[in-house]
Amino acid sequence: MAKNTEVSEAQSKFNVGDEVSFKIEKQTFKGFIDKSYTNSFLITFESDDPEIIDKYHKKVVINNRHLKLIKAAPKIKDPDSDKEDKDDKPAKK
Repeated sequence: MAKNTEVSEAQSKFNVGDEVSFKIEKQTFKGFIDKSYTNSFLITFESDDPEIIDKYHKKVVINNRHLKLIKAAPKIKDPDSDKEDKDDKPAKK
């Protein structure tokens, strides 16, 4: 069976590297998106609570509806797209 690789509208506002906030066990945490899944994200976070660290090992998968964006990751311009733009321009005579 083929995987659905389409990004949902709710998920499209988040990218890998973004800083987000979320709740686990009635506590609010901040973390960074490490990986994107169909309807959720793998988040790396820090905690001072030994029980939380033992249970989650500083990583958790959270549904995209339960995330709030704190700070977007910087966008890196793809150098390959620059080459394509240059190739599209007509050559000077």
